[in-house]
Amino acid sequence: MARRGVGTPLLLLRLSLLLLLRLGGEWGPGTLGCASVEVGSPVVPLGSAVTASCSVRSRLCRGLQGGRARISWMLDNETVAGSQGCGTGDTEVSNLTLPQFNRTQAKLWCWVEWNGTKQRVGLAEIRAGYPPAKPSNLSCLLNLSDYGLTCRWQPGADSHLPTSVVLKCSTPSSAPGAHPSPPCRSRAPAVTGCTPQGGRSHCTVPRRLLQLYGQMEIWVAASNALGTAESERLRLDPMDVAQLEPPALRSIQSVPPQTDCVALAWAVAPSSAHMELQCELRYRPPEDPNWVLVTGIVGQAGTAQCCGLLFGTPYLFQMRCRRHSARGHWSEWSAARNHTTHEKAPTGKLDAWWSTRPDPAGRRLEVQLRWKAPRQREANGRLLGYRVALGPRRRGREPPTVCNTSDTHCNFTAPAGTRRVYLSAYNAAGESAATEVVLLERKGQPLAGLRAVPAGERSLWVHWEAPRAPVAAYVLEWQRVASEPGRCSACWQMERDGAATSALIQGSIEPFQRYNISVCPLYKDAVGTPAHTAAYSRQKAPSHAPKLHLKSISKAHAELCWDPVAVELQNGFITNYTIFWANSTAEVASAVVNSSFNSFIIRDLKPSTLYKVHIMASTVGGSTNGTSLTLVTMVLDDIEIQILFLTLGLIFVLLTALLICFQKNGRVKQQFWPSVPDPANSSLGKWVPAELQQEPPQVPSAKEPGLATISTVTVLERAAGKQAPVWGKDPPAETAVAFPGVPQPYVQQDSPGRATGPGTGSYGSGETVQYAQVAGDGYKGQQHVPCRLYLRSSSTQPLLFDRSPSPKPYENLWFHGATPSHGCRGAGGFLEESLIDFPLLQGLQISGAEELHDFQRC
Repeated sequence: MARRGVGTPLLLLRLSLLLLLRLGGEWGPGTLGCASVEVGSPVVPLGSAVTASCSVRSRLCRGLQGGRARISWMLDNETVAGSQGCGTGDTEVSNLTLPQFNRTQAKLWCWVEWNGTKQRVGLAEIRAGYPPAKPSNLSCLLNLSDYGLTCRWQPGADSHLPTSVVLKCSTPSSAPGAHPSPPCRSRAPAVTGCTPQGGRSHCTVPRRLLQLYGQMEIWVAASNALGTAESERLRLDPMDVAQLEPPALRSIQSVPPQTDCVALAWAVAPSSAHMELQCELRYRPPEDPNWVLVTGIVGQAGTAQCCGLLFGTPYLFQMRCRRHSARGHWSEWSAARNHTTHEKAPTGKLDAWWSTRPDPAGRRLEVQLRWKAPRQREANGRLLGYRVALGPRRRGREPPTVCNTSDTHCNFTAPAGTRRVYLSAYNAAGESAATEVVLLERKGQPLAGLRAVPAGERSLWVHWEAPRAPVAAYVLEWQRVASEPGRCSACWQMERDGAATSALIQGSIEPFQRYNISVCPLYKDAVGTPAHTAAYSRQKAPSHAPKLHLKSISKAHAELCWDPVAVELQNGFITNYTIFWANSTAEVASAVVNSSFNSFIIRDLKPSTLYKVHIMASTVGGSTNGTSLTLVTMVLDDIEIQILFLTLGLIFVLLTALLICFQKNGRVKQQFWPSVPDPANSSLGKWVPAELQQEPPQVPSAKEPGLATISTVTVLERAAGKQAPVWGKDPPAETAVAFPGVPQPYVQQDSPGRATGPGTGSYGSGETVQYAQVAGDGYKGQQHVPCRLYLRSSSTQPLLFDRSPSPKPYENLWFHGATPSHGCRGAGGFLEESLIDFPLLQGLQISGAEELHDFQRC
């Protein structure tokens, strides 16, 4: 209980504090009536000046007694400055002037200092806008189902202010100065009407406020705080603007006999049965968007007749009505009713075009005949087919028929020499008169200056220059390039005016497609050669650009090629191609290529550089880029590469040959440079026996013998104890027996006119020299010492030696281990002396010497 008693005063204290804070807060001074805010006008024109004042009475504001209130202003959340002054008594007044108020709606707050904080003490709302705009296009419609008058209008511009709109109606005075007539109704006020709901711009005046069959004045009034605006006043009889219910078509029948008229029966709606009506009828074929209007149908109900219709054609019929003397609204159109007129045999001639060629045998004529279907006015119904005959139809005679088809073209053969065929169309009502088709030859003059220009997205104008000869007609043919091969039966037309120099092509023309057009003149007795051109009705950028291919590349140029864009993807005439290329450093270059080319060479490229290349195809309608091609230029040209490879090949061959030479040094030297001993440098030339040194020199013969050539030296080991033979004497028998046989002779041919026989050697003078053998005796167990070897030619006279140098043929004779020696020359031959180690003489053969004397130890 004690706790409860203590808690109650605390709760009351808290509530008192909250109440004081509430009173001293936002609404504290205001609720006490210590401040007031006044504005010059709460609604002002947009952009005009606004004035306001805030008055604060300090004695009425708790907390401000004895102090001066500090007043400030805020426009919405924006601080504005005002002027503060003293009013009567203890009142502080702050005045505010906004020279230009550009907001449509804003709140103006007055603030004062309250316990160290700013508190709001007053509020004024200001709106700005414009006077209401004048409503326009007022129109009214009387609905006969409930007889309510619904009026519609077009409101003016928004005024940014609350605006009230009222549709008003009254009965105008009958004469000036007269008492006003009763308003809309006698017991109603002078002015009444209706108010639209939800900001709409239409409302309905009920039947009780209307005066039917009498003039009323109707207008719209709009008002707001800045003014009022009224629409033009509309004077009308509500019944004149009544909208009747549409009539109903009962039946439609064709009028016999075969005429182009129909009879219609119709009836009015029950709500319009007591009125005199004025009605209209309209009709059209289902495929024709244009209606044919029939006016002047007067009456309440009955029948109407309509003529000028096509035979065998389906039609849609509709009717509408209004009061006969009214200027008001027509009723809605009645529900459409279908009717097909009766048929009649086709009329008129058929436009035909042909091409002929003889068969391989020359007995028949192959004909391709095409024709235009007759217009609906000439078909007179649904066509069942066409007939082509070789002659005209006569009474009691039926010509042979070569073609009977429902198409508009026919291929057939006719006898050679056929010049005329007859074409006719037929339907369920009969057959048309035959059209004579003359198969003329193509030998006339051609056209000149043919060209085609767009006339629209689905049409082309074709212009040409007329030939000198008079022309009966022109035949125009066109074919889409991307279409299937073959001739289009509907893609041609005939211009029967021979003086025409242009024609409009409208059938089956599509944009962005290329058409080949030909014009052929028809003369009286011949057909001219056709002229051709191509055209687009509209062009755009190509669907695809060609794909680039690299044809060849070097270090400074690259040759590119591409395939032309397919015609169906060009979407226009290709005017040019543009080639772009860029390297890794973003150096971009381009070149324009004529559309007739499909390759291009890029020059002045950098060696061993990566490039990105792409192509752009352009028409007059735009351009399209192709995919990029990446290429890398070469370091060397083809010729430089060939030279490099050739040089490397030669170097390789030379290196290989040198390597072989180093590896096979002995064999190669033996093959190309054989080791021939040079007797001139041997020791044999220095050794001369004592006997020969004392012999007197012989007188040389008249004919100097030729040089003896030593080709083989054979050294055999001699038995111990044998004496060397003496030079100039015959060797002992035992010595001769000990030597091996003389080698077989050979034939040597040194020069023309000189030959050697078997067993002889050849010298420069024609002297023959036998083979010589050299034998030596080995000294077993003894030290090898040099020995002298003597050679003598086959001359019978003793050799005379002199100390002249060795002849040239011995310069290449070389003994291994021999010291240099010299040769001696005698009158009867040559003696060669060399100092040679004994073991080297064993097995050595010398060819070209007669005998080899024994050697002596030195």
